[in-house]
Amino acid sequence: MGRRRERSQQVRQLRARLPPVLDTKGEGVNPYVPILVLGAISAGFAVFSIGAGSLAGPKRYNRAKLDAYECGIEPTPHAAGGGRFPVKYYLVAMLFIVFDIESVFLIPYAVAFDQLKIFGLVEMVLFIVTVFVAYAYVWRRGGLEWD
Repeated sequence: MGRRRERSQQVRQLRARLPPVLDTKGEGVNPYVPILVLGAISAGFAVFSIGAGSLAGPKRYNRAKLDAYECGIEPTPHAAGGGRFPVKYYLVAMLFIVFDIESVFLIPYAVAFDQLKIFGLVEMVLFIVTVFVAYAYVWRRGGLEWD
């Protein structure tokens, strides 16, 4: 408990030394204002880019330009309701999500390894076992084989 109290006291001392962020009237500025300004600038740039492209771009449309581009291959006609995708596409997407989420959880664990001690180790072992079970399931179902 003593370390926590010392740490909070150090943080208070550091904050006391920092100059306050003030606006022109001498009042504090809301900390979300810069984020909102950045969002407004981003949205303005996006709207400007789309508008400028539609105004300045060429308007010579023909059948070839309006067709879907499929890697240089002539697009094949699909059924009226759309073609069915093989389940393997969805398995690959789920695999990507599972392993992407795994890295999202493993990186903070690696950073805070010293502070988590045995609790963190047990939690990560359980997490990795769960991910391994998902990997084994997909492997057994043939999701990793491309025929």
